[in-house]
This record gives sequence, C-alpha cells and structure tokens, in this order.
Amino acid sequence: MVKLNETHDPNRRSLVAAANDPDTDFPIQNLPFGVFRRGHAAARGGVAIGDRIFDLAEGVKAGLFSGDAAEAARAASGPTLNPLFALGARHASALRAQLSELLRARAPERQRVEALADRLLVPMSGAILELPCRIGAFTDFLCSIFHAGRMISGLPESFKYLPIAYNSRASSVVVSGTPVRRPNGEFRPSGGEVRFGPEPSQDFELELGAFIAAGNPLGTPLPIDGAAREIFGFCLVNDWSARGIQSWETRPLGPFLGKSLATTISPWVVTAEALAPFRCAAFKRADGDPKPLPHLYAKTDQEEGGIDLAMEAYILTPRMRERGVAPSRVTATNFKHMYWTFAQMVAHHMSNGCNLQPGDLLASGTCSGPSDDSRACLAELSARGSADIHLANGEVRRYLADGDEVIFRARAAREGHIAIGFGECRGRIEPAVPWPER
Repeated sequence: MVKLNETHDPNRRSLVAAANDPDTDFPIQNLPFGVFRRGHAAARGGVAIGDRIFDLAEGVKAGLFSGDAAEAARAASGPTLNPLFALGARHASALRAQLSELLRARAPERQRVEALADRLLVPMSGAILELPCRIGAFTDFLCSIFHAGRMISGLPESFKYLPIAYNSRASSVVVSGTPVRRPNGEFRPSGGEVRFGPEPSQDFELELGAFIAAGNPLGTPLPIDGAAREIFGFCLVNDWSARGIQSWETRPLGPFLGKSLATTISPWVVTAEALAPFRCAAFKRADGDPKPLPHLYAKTDQEEGGIDLAMEAYILTPRMRERGVAPSRVTATNFKHMYWTFAQMVAHHMSNGCNLQPGDLLASGTCSGPSDDSRACLAELSARGSADIHLANGEVRRYLADGDEVIFRARAAREGHIAIGFGECRGRIEPAVPWPER
C-alpha cells in the first residue's frame, strides 16, 4: 500500500487561498488530475487546487518540472490522461511531490509561480471539465453484501468467494453534468403485459470507480499486491439503472440495456496516494463466511485495503430548482462497508489472464451500508418501488422523475489529517425521445 509522505503533511498550506478552506474538496494534500478546456481551446490536463486548475502544459512550458515529474507532466498535458496512467505510480507520485512543493505557501518558487499565475492557475469556474481519459473498457462489480442482500432473492453462493462483475458499456460513460436521457425499452409492469416504452423506474446507483494504471499483458495475471499497485486513482460513479428494463432482461445473461443508457463519472481522478491517510481494514466478514482464496488474500490488503470514504447522494427536483431550494440528501453511506476491496476486484479481473489497460474503469457496485439511510439506490430506499421516499421539501419519489438531477459527493476525513473530496458527480434526467414511426 502507498505510504505517507510530505504531500500528506496536515500543516502544509497552499499559496492558493481557496485550497486552505477547511471545506474545500481540493486542498494541497489532494491534487487530483483531470482534463479541462477553456472556451473553444483544445482540452488539456490539469490538477485541481482549491478553486483553481493548475495547467500542466503551461507548467511544462515554464520549465517547472524535472526528472520523472517532468515526464509525467508532459504525459498528462494532452487531451487525455491515459499516457500518465501508463507511466504508473512512481511518475505520478513524483509529479504530485513537485506540484505540492510548487503550490505550498512557503515554496521557494512562490514568486515565480505567482508571476505566472494568469497562465498556470485557471479559475475552475470558467473551465469546462471533460472525461479524464479514454475509457477502453468498463467493468461493474457487485461488492456490497447489503445491496446484494436487499436486491437479490437468494444471495449467490459465489458472492462470498469472488467479487461478482459484468462487462458494461465504455462508450456510454459520460462526464458529470452531461444530461441523461430516460431510455425506451422493453419491460413488464407488475401483473401486466410486456410492453415497450419509456423506462418507468429510472434509478441511480452510488458507486466508487477505479482507473487502471499500466495494467498487465494478456495472459499474465498479477498477485493481489501487484494488482493493488495497478490502481492509479478513483472517481465517483453513477451507474444509472433502468430497473424495469433490467429486471426483464437480466436472466440468464445479466444486465444489458438497463445499464448501458449512460454511466456518469466525476471529472477529477483522486490518486491512490492522496487517499493513503484514509485507508482502513477490509470489511470484517461474519463468522462462518469463507476466507478469501489465496489469490484474493494478502495480509496488507486485509489490514489496509478498505477506504474510509463518506459518500452521499442528493436529488434536486425541478420544483426545488425553480424555488432555489437546496437539493435533498437521500443517502449517506461509507465505502468501508464493501465486502470486497478494490485490490481484490483487480486481482480477480486479471486472474484468468484478462489484460487490463491504462484508463480502464472498474466500478465497485452500489455502495450500500447496513443502515436504512445508507441504502445507495432508490430501489433499496423505496423497497423496490413499494414505499414513498420523502424529500426535504415535501415532495415524494419512488424512482426518478424527468427533470430530477442526482448529485453525488464524497469526502475522506480522519483526525490528524486534512480532509479531501472528489468534487461533484451530477446528472439530470431528460424525457425519453418519442419512438420513431415508420
């Protein structure tokens, strides 16, 4: 696992004033990577710091980096972060270290950085955030025993032996803020006949995603410790779920059109290194549950493979938007409740020789916890559509209505460390398109 270093120092402050706000998601201890553009300019790599984006291309042009950090900055300067992911953790760590030095309040280079601030530090409010990388493959797991227990009649025996997953659709992964169209599809209402039309039970799923770094050659699996090192960083994932379509199509081959309509991710990639202070023990299994088989077991992963990450989901309805009302929180959970760790997910994915590549996205599955308020999708919160969910402004939902916007937030906090966040993952449901007539 990643060890703590000077970039995690809780006493370190930034020359960017907003990065020192205790409520910011992006203090100097975070420094997540992303891709942005200004107006019609080409997209380019950057790093979030407070309310600014450090423009890596401008940093390279100014000669601010050296060694592995310079190579990493050049790799991350273009319209996609895949070249940076391919370099692996050593280069990313070197770049984070040099950025942390450049951006700290007492940096030897402070005057130089401030003199170049108009070029180096882009206001986040004026930037357009893009997908951080080219996603060649997307795999979605089912790693919460609480979600599985509530949603599946009869937990599969394999669930406690391996992290269950399916190959999802990479082409429909979109960045936060992209509208999501309610899908048309085939479904059967309870007690009714099979029909085709707009999805009646549109849902969200609050998940955490991991991006693969260099990956592994085809036919060459990695042991679990090696698999853990191939996780570059993390993002928030909304695995939009058309429950009517999904329930009709799933048997015998699993989800298809009920999931491929869209998947929304947050734009910033929080590195595994930045999350090092918030590691925790893996989920404690119930007495009598099987111990992971050797290829999915490592002492370090059991001791530090979990992540203490508070995760929340909010709904902003059209009425709230019109009246200027704050969104209503519907879920508060924590990633530490997941039955399987990300290292186990990656090791299992590689175990048959499958080659993972830079920028591949793995999602955890719905991050539901044990309590009622930690149910991380509407299907759980509404008991599969049979119970009302009361929003803060008095509105009621069972599933999402057209115009509803779903907002995810997450924050890692621990005493003795500076809290870090992910930024928001947002998506608004738009009405289904009228089906074309002949």
